Amino acid sequence: MPAKIAAKQPIEQKLEAEKKYYWCTCGHSLTQPYCDGSHNAVNKSLPEGETKFKPLAFSESQAVNKWLCQCKQTKNPPYCDGTHKSL
Repeated sequence: MPAKIAAKQPIEQKLEAEKKYYWCTCGHSLTQPYCDGSHNAVNKSLPEGETKFKPLAFSESQAVNKWLCQCKQTKNPPYCDGTHKSL
């Protein structure tokens, strides 16, 4: 099952240095672009043997603004790579 497209545009986020963030990979989180645990219910509905969703942990070494993907189709998660433009 592919991830749900949460939005067709990235969102700019101010990220703190050395803070651990959890990016939503399933697209169902109500706190986009971050995980709120919604993948647990999504995973229960998946057929046996199908790849399960889990959040992607990431951090930055210094405080920085970054564009995070919300379409969940990026090839460079959690960062936007422009894939949303072709959806």
